[in-house]
Amino acid sequence: MHMADALLSPAVGGGMWAVSAGLIWYSSRKVKDDLDDNKVPLMGVLGAFVFAAQMINFTIPGTGSSGHLGGGLLLAVLLGPHAAFITLSSILTIQAFFFADGGLLALGSNIFNLGFYPCFLAYPLIYKAITRIKETRLFITIGALVAAIVSLQLGSFSVVLQTVFSGISELPFDVFVLMMQPIHLAIGLVEGLATAVVVIFIIKAKPDLFKDKDPEKTSKRFDSKKLVAAIAVSAIVISVSVSWFASTHPDGLEWAIMKTSGIEEIEAPEEGVHRSLENFQKSFAQFPDYQPANNDLLEHQESETWPAVDSGTSIAGFVGSLLTLVTMVVLGLLMKRNRQNR
Repeated sequence: MHMADALLSPAVGGGMWAVSAGLIWYSSRKVKDDLDDNKVPLMGVLGAFVFAAQMINFTIPGTGSSGHLGGGLLLAVLLGPHAAFITLSSILTIQAFFFADGGLLALGSNIFNLGFYPCFLAYPLIYKAITRIKETRLFITIGALVAAIVSLQLGSFSVVLQTVFSGISELPFDVFVLMMQPIHLAIGLVEGLATAVVVIFIIKAKPDLFKDKDPEKTSKRFDSKKLVAAIAVSAIVISVSVSWFASTHPDGLEWAIMKTSGIEEIEAPEEGVHRSLENFQKSFAQFPDYQPANNDLLEHQESETWPAVDSGTSIAGFVGSLLTLVTMVVLGLLMKRNRQNR
């Protein structure tokens, strides 16, 4: 659901930049108040994990489309809504600038659509309400499913509204929304199930992340360092090798645009802000489409085989995960130092 610049006018794109920047500022102030030594490395490895997970598109049977995890709900459950929003914003920013995944003008929209709904609406109002009844595997799964579906539906509907209000793509509201909502319902189901699986595992491994308990009574299977290491290793494995198994079908947004307009990709205006940002993104991105920019040095061949074993994808995934981890750790330490100075 990463929007391209071609869908947005400068006014709408700039407005969403302002909204998302305000939410990041608000979240950073809130995170400073409860940031502890354990949360900083956890933000780093979970950010790397979500970056890697977003590289894996899964096929939606019978549609010719695919989807990928957003990760906002998972981050909100494990980190809290404010740290989660900052982490996801960092992931999307790294993807836009270094991997040309999502437009620069559309970055504010992508942060809002993928981050605001799961972190500030679905998590506190749906997931927590359901799991408060009873924190069992069943209720965690139900809460994750409902929260993920609602956040994906609201996020995809916002994509439609922002596109229509921009008025530069000529995608009709009625057809576009009828294509977007059902396909993201299917993606939401997968996102909810995946979120539940990870949350249940981590609750079992490190229950004191979720509850104030006597440390002597918590699970001895994992301490914080072992949990952080396990998530970090998972991120590396997913980005370096599991990413080869990603679906080759267009994602939900691309599929909806194709079904609505009859063309695979909408062209952005050839002049003005769109062209300037496109040129900057092309010159800055070192791994466009998750391939090294200087890919001539690698043995890379376009292939229709599956899985697509590709050293370029592995390098891009590893660098992206590492960059996300370092960015989040640095941000966490800076926020922590700022709080201490205050």
